Amino acid sequence: MLTWLSVRDLAIVDHVTVEPAPGLNVVTGETGAGKSILIAALQLALGARGRADLVRTGAEEAVIEATFDLRHAPGLRARVAALTDEDDVDELIVRRTLKPNGRSRAWIHGVMVPATRLAEVLGGVVDICSQHEHHGLADPTSHLAYLDAFADLDAPGQAMLIAWRAYREAADTLDALAEQVRRRSEREAILRFQLEELDAADPQAGEHDALEAEIARLGHADRLARATAEADDVLHSGESAVAGRIARLARTLGDVRGVDASLDTLLDRLDELLTLTEELGRDLGRYGRRIVHDPDRLREAEARLGTLRSLARRHGGSVDDLVALRARLRSEKAGLDALEDKMEACEAARQRALDAAARQARALSEARREAAAALGGAITAELADLGMGNARVQVDVARREQRGDGPDVDGARLGPQGLDRVELLIAPNKGEPPRPLHRIASGGELSRSLLAIKRVLAARSPRGLYVFDEVDTGVGGAIAESIGRKLADVARHQQVLCITHQPQIAVYGDAHWHVSKDDAADHTRSAVTRLDDDARLREVARMLGGIEVTDAHRAAAADLLAAARRART
Repeated sequence: MLTWLSVRDLAIVDHVTVEPAPGLNVVTGETGAGKSILIAALQLALGARGRADLVRTGAEEAVIEATFDLRHAPGLRARVAALTDEDDVDELIVRRTLKPNGRSRAWIHGVMVPATRLAEVLGGVVDICSQHEHHGLADPTSHLAYLDAFADLDAPGQAMLIAWRAYREAADTLDALAEQVRRRSEREAILRFQLEELDAADPQAGEHDALEAEIARLGHADRLARATAEADDVLHSGESAVAGRIARLARTLGDVRGVDASLDTLLDRLDELLTLTEELGRDLGRYGRRIVHDPDRLREAEARLGTLRSLARRHGGSVDDLVALRARLRSEKAGLDALEDKMEACEAARQRALDAAARQARALSEARREAAAALGGAITAELADLGMGNARVQVDVARREQRGDGPDVDGARLGPQGLDRVELLIAPNKGEPPRPLHRIASGGELSRSLLAIKRVLAARSPRGLYVFDEVDTGVGGAIAESIGRKLADVARHQQVLCITHQPQIAVYGDAHWHVSKDDAADHTRSAVTRLDDDARLREVARMLGGIEVTDAHRAAAADLLAAARRART
C-alpha cells in the first residue's frame, strides 16, 4: 500500500505531497491541471523510464519519493530484505531523481540501484490502467494469474512449481553427466597417459628421502670408508687402539677392586666404557666394510630421483604427492567407467520427476478449464453493470506452444506454471467474435474491463494499489454511479487511486484529492490538496454545474454525497 508520495519539480509541479488513504482515493480537477502527473510520478517511483522533458523548466532535477507499507505484502517484503539485508522491514522507501539531460538515479532504503532493479523489486505492487500507458491487463502473460486467483489454485500452483523445480534439478544433473560422457573420451585419454607415466615411474611413499640419502652415501663412499676404517683402527683393531688401552687400565685398577666401595662404582663405569668402545669400533668397521664404491648405482639413483622430480613438477606437487595423485587418477578413471550406470540412474530420476510434474500440470489444467467459464461469466456480468451490457468475455485456456525451454507433455511445453496458456478474450458488441484485449481501442473499455476483473477478484488479489485513469470515459449518470460503487467495493480489499471527471464516481471516495494549477507570472504551478467535507461539497457541485455553480448544484452534490455514504455503509 502506498502511504506517501512526494513530487518535486516534475512537469508543472513545483512541490506536492500526497498521503493516500487505505481505501478509495479519488482525484479530480480541471482538465490540464496536472492530474496525470501523479501517475507519471508514481511510475517513475516504480522504475519506469524517465524522459528529460518531464523535468520542470529551470529546475536542476525532478525528485520523486514514495513509501509503501509492507506489512501485508510478504513477497515484496522478502525482496526488500534480500536487497537491504534487513530482516524486519515494515516500510519501503523509494527515491528517484531525473536530470534535464535525461540521466536518472534510484535508491531503495538509501541503497543506490539501477532503475531496472527498482522495477524488479516493486514488480506487481501497483497496477496502473490508463489509455496512455502499457496495461498489465492487455498482456496475456498476466491472465493465468487472474484465473488461478479466481479458482483458488494457489496451493496446486505451488505444488506445480515445486514439482517443476524437482524436474529441473534432475534434468540439470542428467545434462551435466551427459556433458561428462561427451567429454569422457578426451578425459580418458589424458588419464590413461598420466597413469601410464605414473605406473611406469611407480613412485613409492618415502622414496624421495631414501634416494637422497643413498645418493649422498654413494657420492662420498671413499671418504666414508676411510673415515670409518680409521675410527675402527683407533677404537678397536689397531695396535694402540683405545679399547686395548682401556682394557689394560681396567686390569691395573682391578687389583684395588673391593678396597673402597665408592671406587668399585667407578670401575664398573670403566668396564661399561670398554664395552661401548669395543662395540662402537666393531660397528664402524662393519659399516666401512659395507661401503661400496658403485658409480653405476650412483648414476642410477640420481636418474631415478631426477625422473620423480620432473614428474612432480609437471603435476604441480612434490615427489611424495605422486603416490596420492596416482590413487586419485585411478579413482577418477573408475568413475568415468561407471558413468553409464550413473546416466541410467539419473535418467530414471528425471523421468520420475517429469511424471510427477506432468500429473500436477494435468490436474491444474483440469481445474483451470473448469473455472474458465465461471470467470468469463462473472466478468461479463460485471461489465453489464459498467455500461458494457453487450460485451461478452471468454477465458481461453489452451496448451502452451512446443517452443522454448521445457519438456513435451501431451503435445504441450511444460513450464513452472504447468501446461496452459490463458488469455482473456472480449467481444465488445453483439455479433463480434471474441478478440484479445490488447486489440480493444478504447482506453475506457480497457479500464472498465480491468475494474470488472478486480471486482471479481477483489478479495484474492495480491497487489497493493490499483490506479484507474479514464475508467469513466464515455459514460455518465447511472453507469458512472455503478462504476463508483464497484470501485468502492474493490477498495474494501485493496487501495485504489482513481482519476475521474464524474461526480457520481468522486462521491464514493474515502479520500478526495483536488488538483489545481496557478498561472503565476513566471510559470504555471500545479498543487494537490485533500478536501475536507465543505471543500468536497463545493468540488462535486462544480463537477455537476460547470462554470456557474448554483444552489441547485450544491443541493444535488449534497444528495450524491449522502447517497454514496449510505451505499458504502
